[in-house]
Amino acid sequence: MVFLAITPAGLDQALQIARAADVIWCGANAISDATYLDLGDARLSRFIHELGAGVPAGALDTIREHHPGQTIWIEAA
Repeated sequence: MVFLAITPAGLDQALQIARAADVIWCGANAISDATYLDLGDARLSRFIHELGAGVPAGALDTIREHHPGQTIWIEAA
């Protein structure tokens, strides 16, 4: 399963509930570069641009390319 976090709170929740086999993606506004690097969580990928309530189709396309056939859960902020 893939989680897409939009906000810092959503990212915190995803990190808490995701299983070891799950992956988490987030926008640049959900976690800073420094915190992302310090966290070093292999399940987490970070877009270089910010995401908002209207998630760009390109973001979903990227996730689908990396995780074909997986269910994507998107945070509703």
